[in-house]
Amino acid sequence: MAVIEQTPPIVAPPSTAGPKKGWRKYWHLYAAISPFYLIFLGFGLFPVGFSLYLSFHRWDGLGSMEWAGLSQYQYLLSDSDFWNSIGNTIIIWALATFPMIFLAMVTAVMLNSAVRFKNVYRFAYFLPNVTSVVAIAIVFGSIFSTNFGMVNAVLEAVGIDQVAWLNTPWGIKVTIAALMTWQWTGYNAIIFLAGLQTVPSELYEAARVDGANPIQTFFRITLPLLRPTLLFVLVVSTVTGLQSFSEPQVLLQTSSNDSTFAGGPGHSGQTMVLYFFQQTFDNNDFGYGAAVAWGIFLVVGIFSIINWRLVQRRGD
Repeated sequence: MAVIEQTPPIVAPPSTAGPKKGWRKYWHLYAAISPFYLIFLGFGLFPVGFSLYLSFHRWDGLGSMEWAGLSQYQYLLSDSDFWNSIGNTIIIWALATFPMIFLAMVTAVMLNSAVRFKNVYRFAYFLPNVTSVVAIAIVFGSIFSTNFGMVNAVLEAVGIDQVAWLNTPWGIKVTIAALMTWQWTGYNAIIFLAGLQTVPSELYEAARVDGANPIQTFFRITLPLLRPTLLFVLVVSTVTGLQSFSEPQVLLQTSSNDSTFAGGPGHSGQTMVLYFFQQTFDNNDFGYGAAVAWGIFLVVGIFSIINWRLVQRRGD
């Protein structure tokens, strides 16, 4: 009986090309996505790093830099104007954010229950967010004008004295907060509406069968399931609200020729970013302006973390 000999399989030797062959194989893919990273490196990462480097120097933008070490930050901690801008910004943020979230939530619930013209309503509520902030600020400056404003006209009609909205500390803050609320309510309503449409309708049907009224349904079903959306809206509103600049700049007609009036009477409307703008471009102190920018970054980061922790804790 013949014995058939089997030839052992030929095992290919391990490749010695290494990772270079794979990199060369996909070089065209890396080249396709490289413009984003190059632009980010040149206009994103490099300016951030340079601003940190600049914060340790004194520089007027033209001459040579002078090493200052930590003196810029030491002065920042004792700068009463900077702390005043932090207080103004936090008050304006609180006056604008909490009413805005409430109005956005109510608007989203109404849009979610609407049957006809949904797209028209969404467009109308989203329009303020895409309108120029400068144009909105000019309109609000007329509405809150002391002598000829619509708000004071309504107050006079109901027997209430006029309010110098743009000439008193709290009037300035309320005006800026009203502008920010009007601008962002529609945008956040659309975000809440997207979250509402992810809630299963079976839960509402079961709640109605159990006899729950609309208020109980909202607080026990809708609000808990909207917690991730609420967290997103709160964090984004914190980041944008604490960086308000165009609103006080245009409303209060801040001029570089009168930096002592920046933010209105008593600097009541001087926000952190407006103070940064004044120090950097009005006073040509780019080094200290960079230090102020990093101080703003720290404040915004702390408040974002606090809001995130509060919402997470309430949801546990």
